Amino acid sequence: MSDKICVGAIAGAFGVNGEVRLKSFTADPEAIADYAPLTTEDGAQSFDVTVVRAIKQGFAARLSGVRTKEEADALRGTRLYAPRDRLPSLPDDEYYHADLIGLTVFDTGGAELGRVKAVLNHGAADLLEVQVPGASNTVLLPFTMAAVPTIDLAAGRIVADPPEGLFE
Repeated sequence: MSDKICVGAIAGAFGVNGEVRLKSFTADPEAIADYAPLTTEDGAQSFDVTVVRAIKQGFAARLSGVRTKEEADALRGTRLYAPRDRLPSLPDDEYYHADLIGLTVFDTGGAELGRVKAVLNHGAADLLEVQVPGASNTVLLPFTMAAVPTIDLAAGRIVADPPEGLFE
């Protein structure tokens, strides 16, 4: 399991005074500032975060050390991470996406189906992108209790009961 979890991303500058457009990936979107200081993935930069106001598709926020529109624009696309120990514990049936990536997926008969490459959400529900062994293609597995009845983080495995024909 990763010691850092992605909690947000910078979508660019907001205005001319160094504010940024901030997308929050936390369960309570406004709580992203509670996990500060947030760092870049490589840990090279660290920011204190102040949410200024809600805007369309996120928040206008101030980051420590960012004072101009140009500095804010230079951070476009930067993902922000918080240490895992600052985040709340999850109920038994909820998982951080970072914990699922890399897990091996087996069918209910024990045959390996692949490894989780990514967790996607396009609005309706989460999907596990599973890299099929020995192939370049991936399969999108619905991340539902019916299709994924068992997740064992300690063993690094997922047991799936995929819809018929999905992995053919």
